[in-house]
Amino acid sequence: MESKLRNIRNSVWTGLAIGITLPGILLSAVWYLMHKYAFLAKADLLLIGCISLNALLMHYFFKHDKDNTGRGIISATFLWAFVFFFYKINR
Repeated sequence: MESKLRNIRNSVWTGLAIGITLPGILLSAVWYLMHKYAFLAKADLLLIGCISLNALLMHYFFKHDKDNTGRGIISATFLWAFVFFFYKINR
């Protein structure tokens, strides 16, 4: 898997796609679990944990000199943070 990640293009758009897709998949699974099990209904920290996956991805790409990809992931993290903010406001 390491070699596949190294072959990813160094593009902001690629980072944005990665930063939106991977946490989005995790968020969907957590959202489903939060609505299926009552004891997880108020566990918003799980949602933050899904978004924080971007920090690990960002660290990896900056470490391997893929700065533009890391910048795209930062942008996606801000987008997810706004979504979470509006979720908390409207709840």
